[in-house]
Amino acid sequence: MADRQYELGAAELEVLSVLWDHGSCTVRQVLEHLQQKGRRLAYTTVLTFLTRLEQKGVVVSDKTGIAYVYRTAVTRDRIRRSRLKALVSQLYDGAAGPLVLQLIKTQKFSPEEIETLQELIKQLDSKRKKE
Repeated sequence: MADRQYELGAAELEVLSVLWDHGSCTVRQVLEHLQQKGRRLAYTTVLTFLTRLEQKGVVVSDKTGIAYVYRTAVTRDRIRRSRLKALVSQLYDGAAGPLVLQLIKTQKFSPEEIETLQELIKQLDSKRKKE
């Protein structure tokens, strides 16, 4: 099954992150979590973001209680894959290798991440030799 492309703005991703990190929330709870992170948004703005996210199929709401309760319908990993695929397509003509090389050249990695990268390279090399 091909990953669906999700076009989300930075603020929508912030709202989604609240739901991923804290689980199901009302609009007010999302607003409070965002305010704790230093974001100053109006209640109606957060409601608008949640409504848009629901229209995009990324969030679902439960309307049985007094307040709507929102939860994610898509995992963080799925959004990451979608956004990364779009980035590779837009900036690297669909070739992931140059992106990986760029990241390795310009980003800092923890010892654990370096070890994981080395293992993945060994697996790729082993697979290539078998073919």
